[in-house]
Amino acid sequence: MSDTVSFGRENLAPYACLAAKSRGRLFSEPLSPTRTPFQRDRDRIIHSTAFRRLKHKTQVFVYHEGDHYRTRLTHSIEVAQIARSLARAFRVDEDLAEALALSHDFGHTPFGHTGEDALDELMQDYGGFDHNAQSLRIVTRLERHYAEFDGLNLSWETLEGLVKHNGPLIGESVSGSGPIPRPILEYNALHDLDLARHSGLEAQCAAIADDIAYDGHDLDDGLRAGLFDLDDLAQLPLAGEFLAEIRDLYPTLNRARTTHEMVRRQITAMVEDALATTNRKLASLSPETDEDIRSAGETLVTFSPEMADAEKSIKKFLYERMYRAPPVMRVRDNAQIIIRDLFGAYFAGDAQMPVDWELDWQDAGKKLDEQKRARLVADFLSGMTDRYAIFEHKRLFDATPDLR
Repeated sequence: MSDTVSFGRENLAPYACLAAKSRGRLFSEPLSPTRTPFQRDRDRIIHSTAFRRLKHKTQVFVYHEGDHYRTRLTHSIEVAQIARSLARAFRVDEDLAEALALSHDFGHTPFGHTGEDALDELMQDYGGFDHNAQSLRIVTRLERHYAEFDGLNLSWETLEGLVKHNGPLIGESVSGSGPIPRPILEYNALHDLDLARHSGLEAQCAAIADDIAYDGHDLDDGLRAGLFDLDDLAQLPLAGEFLAEIRDLYPTLNRARTTHEMVRRQITAMVEDALATTNRKLASLSPETDEDIRSAGETLVTFSPEMADAEKSIKKFLYERMYRAPPVMRVRDNAQIIIRDLFGAYFAGDAQMPVDWELDWQDAGKKLDEQKRARLVADFLSGMTDRYAIFEHKRLFDATPDLR
């Protein structure tokens, strides 16, 4: 990396993931004279097809339900802003943190977690479906634009952080929560991502930024949708406290400005708590390299116990009042019908996929076995936007469920 411009990275902390010491890429490429490896990763992610598709992928509300609700794209941009702020404060590589934030939802299906649940159920006999594993498949295999390789050929550190978004993959499970998805195991056999250890600090910044972002903006979107009102938040940690404070300071402030003030104060409080808590852990550990971060035996970028409890309460409220609200559940049930219908039609061969996918289907003139055929259909379906999935269902079936 001696010939690569440093762009002010001389002041990074010793425990940062240093671009000059990156473990490289699966397919060797010449270094850029103007960009670090992590900047190139970020740029490739932004210019990818998967990134563009995020604009029409559900966060909570289907894209046509309103112009101002978050999509996967706007969510990812908000996560990137918070991740960069955290990385800057810890003096680690902001570009790596941003790259991970922008790509962390690449593997999400149309219709959000609803589509993922339906596709996972359909794929149970074929290795299941997991959106983090699908993100890895997209950036290592399914993006097909470059002359010399499939995927984006991202650096090792970016792939590591993407796979470990929810923590280390220990033994046969993801941080003890469930089996390691088959696509991750298959790729890891080819390119070892050190699954059992923690990721670097930049990836940990992106992971907690994800929680901070959606805890705030899902409250905002839920209020906008009328699923609950400001008064319903009065007893909620953080949001309720800030709401009371804002009403005392600005008794005549309208609802929209009150909501914005509440959400931004909540995000600020969470960021500042994560900074203080993590700095205490770093001071205790005194890491000298990024390997010390990976070997710490715990996630270092965390909330304090008090903030973690408050954050759990916010998630519980959102689960009960938003994610499982009757209007959302009605759309969820209908969205699952669309996913199941499409999977069945493509898997049985009753519907044709686009030409490039049909070539994969034939596999150089030989029909794919059931396992590979199912994975191919899952790859195709998971890449769809909400809009395209609805369009395809209308094209193939006489009646399409209403997602309003």
